[in-house]
Formats: sequence, C-alpha cells, structure tokens
Amino acid sequence: MKPIRYTIVPKNPAAHLFEVTLTVEDPAPEGQCFMLPVWIPGSYMVREFARNIVTLRAFNDAGRKVRVTKTDKHTWQAAPVKGALTLRYEVYAWDLSVRAAHLDDTVGFFNGTSVFLAALGHEEAQHVVDIQRPDGHAYRHWRVGTALAEARGTKRYGFGEYAATNYDELIDHPVTLGEFTLASFKAHGVPHDIVIAGRVVALDTERLAADLKKICEAQIALFEPRTKRAPMERYVFMTQAVSDGYGGLEHRASTALICNRTDLPVKGKPETSDGYRTYLGLCSHEYFHTWNVKRIKPAAFVPYDLTREDYTSLLWLFEGFTSYYDDLMLVRSGLISVDEYFGLLGKTIAGVLRGTGRLKQSVAESSFDAWVKYYRQDENASNAIVSYYTKGSLVALAFDLSIRAQTGGRKSLDDVMRLLWQRYGRDFYRGKPVGVGEDDVEALIAEATGVELGALFSDAVRGTRDLPLAALFEPFGVTLEGEPERGAKPSLGARLRGGADATLAVVYEGGAAQKAGLSAGDALVALDGLRVTGANLDALLSRYQPGAKVEIHAFRRDELRVARLTLDAPEVARYKLSAADKRTDKRAAVRGLRERWLAA
Repeated sequence: MKPIRYTIVPKNPAAHLFEVTLTVEDPAPEGQCFMLPVWIPGSYMVREFARNIVTLRAFNDAGRKVRVTKTDKHTWQAAPVKGALTLRYEVYAWDLSVRAAHLDDTVGFFNGTSVFLAALGHEEAQHVVDIQRPDGHAYRHWRVGTALAEARGTKRYGFGEYAATNYDELIDHPVTLGEFTLASFKAHGVPHDIVIAGRVVALDTERLAADLKKICEAQIALFEPRTKRAPMERYVFMTQAVSDGYGGLEHRASTALICNRTDLPVKGKPETSDGYRTYLGLCSHEYFHTWNVKRIKPAAFVPYDLTREDYTSLLWLFEGFTSYYDDLMLVRSGLISVDEYFGLLGKTIAGVLRGTGRLKQSVAESSFDAWVKYYRQDENASNAIVSYYTKGSLVALAFDLSIRAQTGGRKSLDDVMRLLWQRYGRDFYRGKPVGVGEDDVEALIAEATGVELGALFSDAVRGTRDLPLAALFEPFGVTLEGEPERGAKPSLGARLRGGADATLAVVYEGGAAQKAGLSAGDALVALDGLRVTGANLDALLSRYQPGAKVEIHAFRRDELRVARLTLDAPEVARYKLSAADKRTDKRAAVRGLRERWLAA
C-alpha cells in the first residue's frame, strides 16, 4: 500500500486558516472516500471537527478538477479517477484549547483529528506530512514542536517531513508551531522535551525540567520497577501559556497542555505556588495516561470508532485511577509534602460529597454517559451526575487502602496497574492489541493482589453509596473530618457564577435557595434590604447564624422575585486528613503501612 501524503501550511494566520493538501496515489477505483473524525480520543464528546473545513476541492494527477460529493456530515467521496487523487482544503483554526486547532500570527497548534482527513481503506498505510513554514519575514524564527518522527532529512524542531506508521499514529501526535521556549531532560535515559508557547517572563526552565524528571522517573519505575523502561523513545510536554486557561489531553508520546502563565515557575522564586502545584499535577495526570488509556485501553477503544460515540463503562478506571495517581506521584516524587497531599485529597472528597448527583449515578453509569452528561454539563449537573474523574479517584483510593490493609502492605493498587500493563499495555502497538473487558476489572484486582474486594467493588463502581473512607483510613493512622469554609458563614445552598453580579450558577438540591424557590440564573440584588454583589455576599452572610431567616430580592430574567429562606449550616469546604504520630509499637506498624502507601 502506497504512502498517504499531506502538506499543511499556515496559509493565512490572520484569518486563522491552515491549507492542507492530501494525495492518494492509489485511490479506490469506485471513488475514494475521505472522513474527518467527529471526536478526539481522550475527550468524550462529539465535536464535529468537519464544520471547520471551509473549502475542499479535488484534482487528478493532470491537475483537472474532480467532482467531490459530501455523503454525510464528516465524509466525502471523490469521483473515480485514473492515477493519483489530490484534495486541497482549508481548515478554520480558532479554538484555543488542547482538543482542536488554533492559528494566529503568534502561534499555531493542531491535532490531526482536526486537520487530516482519513483516506478510507488506506488507514494502515504509512502517512507522511510535510509541515511548512508560513510565508513572511515575521515567521523566520518559528519552529515545530511534536513527537512525530522526522523524515527525509528534517531536523528536530524544523519544518519539513514527518512520518507515522498509520493514520492512528498520525492523529495521536499534536503539533505546536511558533517561537517557543524549549527545555529538555532525560528520564531513565529517555529524552523528554518541554515546549512552552506563549509569553512567559523569567520562566525557570531548569526547575521545571528537574521537577518533571522526578515525576516521569517515578511513573516509569511504577510500571517497570525492574527495567525502568519507558514505553516511548521520546516524549514531549507541549504547553500553551495564556492569561486564563487549564486543560490537558494525552497522546502516546506527548501531551498538549494549557495553563495560566502565572502558574509556571519563575527564576529566583523557589517557593511552590498553588498554581505551579496544579500544573505539575496536570503534567503528572497526562503523563500517567501514557500507560493508562494510551496503551492499556478498554476493549471498546480497540480500535477507536471516530465516526460516532464509542461507549465504555470503564472511564472511572482510565480517568479516575489516573486522577488518583497524578497527585500521589507528586508526593512520592518529593515535590509536595504529605500534608499538602492530604490537603488535596480533602478538597477532592469535599467536592464529591457536595453534590447529590453522587447518590443517583454510579461511576460506571457516569463513564457510559460521558458523551451526553459529563461533557455537556448544565446548571443541574451537581444534582444529577457524578464525576468519573473525582469519584473515580476516590474509588482508586478506597481500593488501594483496602488492598494494603488486607495484605499488611505487601500488595497494593500498584500491583494492579502493573498487571494491567503487562497483560494489555506493554505490547499494545507491537502485535494484535487487546483491551480490558467491561467486566474484567474485579477479577484482575483479585489476581494481582489476592484480595477479593466484593461488596466494596460493587458499591464503589456500580452503586451510589458513599465510600467508607474514614474506616478505610483507620489502619493507616489517618483521621478524616469535615471542615467548614473559613469564617464559618452560613450557606445559601448555592454557588455564584462569578463576576460583579451575584448570579446563581448552581442551586444545590435540598439547600436553602432551592427550598425558597430560587433557581440557577437568578440574579440576587438585595439581602434584607441591603444591595448584594458578587464581592460582598460572603461579608453579608457572615453577619448571620445558621438557621437565620432572611429575605432575598432577585431578578429572574426581567421579573423581580422575593424569596424568604432559612440559611443552611456552613458548607464543608474540605475534609481534613490528619496522621497520628504516637510512638508505640502498634503505631510504628501503622506508620510503616502509611509510609509504604505514600512513598512506595
């Protein structure tokens, strides 16, 4: 099968247009079909990338136009031709996120799912892309950041040809174009690059490289404790630094990230800000996906069906377990303290317990419904759904604690991850790939650890009961207590949208606001006759005691309403985890169990 060849050039950065040329040397005799994915792996929502194709034309090898018919929202068919067939099309790229494509006169970024049409029937052929520099003197210092393999003499970070073994590999390597900051390090001998696009002042690249090295080496050692062998030959962290943004998307040898530029470390300031800690956690999360979901996959994703929703009830395993390990790897790497880790866990626990959706939807159901619920959240989400990320991370925590306690620390969730890696992930791209079955996980845990989780597994995965975390922490000498918000002000049972106006974004089920008839979208204007704003509501509430009756005036659309409500007790902002330190023989054993968990 002859290679599929693409050329992509930032044709008009001011208009945010990429031009792509696609050549098929041996098109289907009945008329070659082309398809653009409707979603991108790792982000479970149909996004209709084809809507951004502005123009599309086809030519035969003599340069004559060939008729192209669009057969559905994301598929085209060219008329039969003799010889090669070439498509030339423009893609509008103005989505500053990790999921699609973005282009202006300062930076370019694209995922293959947004710009590379698949030549159906040729997906297993080699795919070669020529990435070209935009015209103009202003772009003379632009470079190319990607984990794609260079081809035909292309230098690393240079414009030119890059190659992938097939279409799946091509679209699993995002590309950053522009003037970017570059740093590198090796993790257990494997080169890792850091690409930072966007304006950043006094970026401490040495510290960033040193910190990421610790995270990467800890994760490599978790999956391959004997050989310390990474599953890729080279890895790229590519980050777009912006004024306000957060997100990440995993790929087999790279990750695309977006963060606030103020979250990145600054030279001469050795302290670790909350923003930098969050950024390291994001990097840790996406890097862990190199194993868990990019190679260890649910059977439903082997292979991906990029033309429609691809359903699995296992996202709690692939996203939830990854969310558990992301911060755990920070404490194991020595980048945060145990107390800091306990603080992060406490916030996660409070976040899960705040919404009543956890009592209605299991993490298995949340996984299956990601396409229409988790990725399409509205004002009632906290009352109707549970996150397979956050509750999934607590499910992983519960399993880990239970396994460690029942085996005296001899086995853990780490052993489960290693078995998954050995059985499903290690050879995923080398032979016939196999995915994890929908009902396989409980047996795999028992096989890896000898522990039958039984009712805990059923309740945690398929049920809606709250996890017995306080009891599970006891063997580790850790206590769990709810902590109200600072200042202990009473609660409306609602959350504001943010901004100058006091507009309700979320009204919690059974809370004071809902009982009084207030709804999401209502704009509060007065509390007991005093003007309410987004800035002063907390100060006004702090003057009352829980149970106090207040009168609130609010606009719903253009109609003024009066609500009389009874204030709730203060919200639990986080749960406090405390480790006992009594030095008795018994407590020494407990401390040992805890230390093996946090410093495995």
